[in-house]
Amino acid sequence: MKRTVVLIFAALAAAGGAAHAQQYPAKPIRFIAPFAPGGGTDFIARVAAQKLTEALKQQVIVDNRPGAGGSLGAELGAKAPPDGYTFTVIAGSYAVNPSLYPLKFDPVNDVTPVIQFSQGPFLVSVHPSLPVKNIKDLIALAKSKPGGLSYASSGQGSIVHLATELFLFTAGVKAVHIPYKGTGPALTDTIAGNTQFLFGSIAAVLPQVKAGRLRGIAVTTAKRIPALPDVPTIAESGIKGYEVILWHGLIGPKGLQRPIVDRVNGALNKALKAKDMEEKLATDGVAAAGGTPEQFGALIKRDIEVWRGVVKRAGVKPE
Repeated sequence: MKRTVVLIFAALAAAGGAAHAQQYPAKPIRFIAPFAPGGGTDFIARVAAQKLTEALKQQVIVDNRPGAGGSLGAELGAKAPPDGYTFTVIAGSYAVNPSLYPLKFDPVNDVTPVIQFSQGPFLVSVHPSLPVKNIKDLIALAKSKPGGLSYASSGQGSIVHLATELFLFTAGVKAVHIPYKGTGPALTDTIAGNTQFLFGSIAAVLPQVKAGRLRGIAVTTAKRIPALPDVPTIAESGIKGYEVILWHGLIGPKGLQRPIVDRVNGALNKALKAKDMEEKLATDGVAAAGGTPEQFGALIKRDIEVWRGVVKRAGVKPE
């Protein structure tokens, strides 16, 4: 008898969830962007919000909540009601923050992965005065001048900082870290020759490479990119196993019903295959990703472990 009652309640709950998903969305949806307007995460959030608005016939509003490397906005999203009306757009830095900040939520168990939006590489660039044409040259120069080279980053504990530290560790060389308050000043000082090399996003660095102000020598993804077909990957250059992907994606609070997850995931997967979406993402130097919630969840877990190891080895502390 008890088993029958349990099964009836389970069936009623499932029916209720399906009915809710069919009626969803009945009001505007909020995308929390944990960074200030104008940056890469804000750009991705607005592109995705527009596409989801078109697909679900309900307005999706972007709510910028910057602070603590994106962890303040992520916490707000994680603690929102799991009703399908609040999602958070996260970047690769989401996987860095657990190793740097005392988070007030579990970045894996307190959220529901929905979809990975985009993926792209860092472009490794050097000042043109440096006698370096490729990654092997950079490693050889660093070995000949221990601690004599410096690299710029967008800030202490940033994903740019950690991606470079991972490269240095894998290559077995050292360089001096010069942190800046953002990508802009880091790029400016590298162009000026005050630092020798930089790992930067395609959107930020490629125009400077094309203008001859910097020399692009490698990308950090496992495959070359169409925008730079002649620039090899770091792995191709002899640093086997090195790969860093710049990504953005969407998560919801823990307990988000699977029918809602599937509906949002399906709508955005379809949108990511559209030609205009490909063109919009290309302006930010990234490509569409897509895939299942499980695939995105696995990426988050993997990167949290990767960056935890880098932070520990390099002794990185937050600003």
